[in-house]
Amino acid sequence: MFKCDYTKLTLSFNNFHDLKVGDQPDYGEFCLLELKDGRHTGGSWCSKGDGKSNIVEGEFIRGTADTVDASEVSKWHELNRYNASNCMDDDSVEWINVGPEKEDAYSLQLSGFKSTEMGEFPREEQYCFLILTDGSLAVGRWNEYSSGDGAFIYAPALSSYSMDKVWVWAPLSNDDVFDREEEARREREHEDELNRNPTVDPKLFRYGTDIKVYYEKACEKLKKDYPWASVEIMKKKQEYVIAPRHGKYVFGRDDGTYDGRKVIWQWNDGTTSEEFIDFLCDYTRDTVKNNNPDEKFSLGLDIEPYLKKAYENVKRDYTWFEESMITTHYAIEKCRGELEFTVWYKDGGEHFVCDCAKADDFIKSVEHDYQEAALRANPVVGSHSVPVSKVGHVDMHGWNLENYTFYKLKTGDYKVSVTAGDRVAGGSREFFIMPSCFEAKTYGEFLDRYLEIVSASFGLAKENLMKDEELKKFLGFKND
Repeated sequence: MFKCDYTKLTLSFNNFHDLKVGDQPDYGEFCLLELKDGRHTGGSWCSKGDGKSNIVEGEFIRGTADTVDASEVSKWHELNRYNASNCMDDDSVEWINVGPEKEDAYSLQLSGFKSTEMGEFPREEQYCFLILTDGSLAVGRWNEYSSGDGAFIYAPALSSYSMDKVWVWAPLSNDDVFDREEEARREREHEDELNRNPTVDPKLFRYGTDIKVYYEKACEKLKKDYPWASVEIMKKKQEYVIAPRHGKYVFGRDDGTYDGRKVIWQWNDGTTSEEFIDFLCDYTRDTVKNNNPDEKFSLGLDIEPYLKKAYENVKRDYTWFEESMITTHYAIEKCRGELEFTVWYKDGGEHFVCDCAKADDFIKSVEHDYQEAALRANPVVGSHSVPVSKVGHVDMHGWNLENYTFYKLKTGDYKVSVTAGDRVAGGSREFFIMPSCFEAKTYGEFLDRYLEIVSASFGLAKENLMKDEELKKFLGFKND
C-alpha cells in the first residue's frame, strides 16, 4: 500500500466554499462539510427547488434517512476531484494540502488516522473521513456486521465501502445518529451489569427458573380437552422463555435477536406462577387444537397417498406433468418428538418441516411445488409484453408496474409474469393460465376468467388488456 506513515499524516483542506446561491456543489458530488455549529461531517449534494429561490435549497445525503439540510451547512469542500496517491507514495510525507494554500483563507486539518487492517475500528454509527485504497477521498458511516467486520455506508440502500477498499479513516464530529447509538450502547452496558446477578420473585417462579416445567404443567391442563397435546406442539407458537431483564428474572416471549442481542417481550399479565401457566394454556390453545394428528395425517402415515393426490390434482390442468419432472422430496418423520411432514430439495440436503396443520394444507403445498416443476419443464416458445408505458404509471401498493409479459409454452399452454418494484427493491410473480380460461367463447369472457387468476391488483384491468390487439392475437383469439 502507500509508503507514508498514516499515523503521522495530516490533510489540510484549503478550498472551502461558503454554501450560497450560485456557489453549490455539482449534483451528486461528495463533500466535506462544516456546519454552522462548528461540527464537521460530509455527504452527497442533492439540490431541490426550481433554482429561482434566493436561498439554497437541498440536502447532503449520507445514507438511508440520513441527511443534512442545506440550512445547517456553512461551508463545503469537494472531495471527488482529489486523489492523494502520488503524495502518499513518499515515505517522508506527513502533510498533504488538498487544494492550494491561500493567505487568510479558511482551512481545516484532519489527522489521527487509523487503519481497520491494524484492528482499529470506529465506534458503531460513527461518521468518518476516509482515504480509499486507490488514493481517492471519501466519507462514510461505520456499520459493524460482526466483530472485526463492517463497512462504511455512504449512500441510501446500504451503498458502502467495504473494509478492503478503505486504507485509513479518521472520525468526524459526533452527530444525532452516532449520539443515539452511543446512548443505546450505554443502556446495553448498564442492562448487562444489572443482569449479572438477577433476582428471583418466589411467587412468580414458584417452580424454579426452568421454562420447561411451566410448559409441562400447562400441557397437562390442555390434555383434558386435547389428548394429543404436547410441549413440542405448544412450542410451534412463538416460545416463551425465562430470561434476566432489568436485574430480575422474567417470563417473556422470545422475539429472536436484533443487533446480536436477544429480544424478549416481557409478560406482565400476572404476578404468580399459576397465572402464567394459565396464560400459556390460552396462548397455545389454538395451536394445539389445530394440530390434531387425526386431521393432519388423515391419509395415514405413509407419504405416498398424499403425493399421489397432489400429483393427480396438478395433472388435471398441467397435462404434460410427469413424475420424472419432480425434484423435491417429502416424508413423514419425527422432529422434536412429533411426527411432521418434511421436505428437502436435494439428496442429502437439509430436511425442513412443512408447517401444515391439516392434510389438505400439506397437499396444497406439494401441488405448488409440482406446478413450479411442471412450468420449469415446459420451455417458452413465444412471448408478448403488454406495453405498460402506454398504460401510464401503475401503482401497486407503492411499487411501480415494470413488466407484464405473456408466454406461450411448448405444449401450447400459456403463463404470465408480472414484475414490479421501486428504486430499491422489486419482485416478480408467475401465473399459469388455466386451460379452462381458453374454453371461453369470446375474448372478453376469457379476460373475465383470466382476471380471476391474475386480478387487476397486479396492475392491469380488463379495459387495459382489451386495448392490446397484439395480445389478443398472441393468445389465439380472432377479431370479433
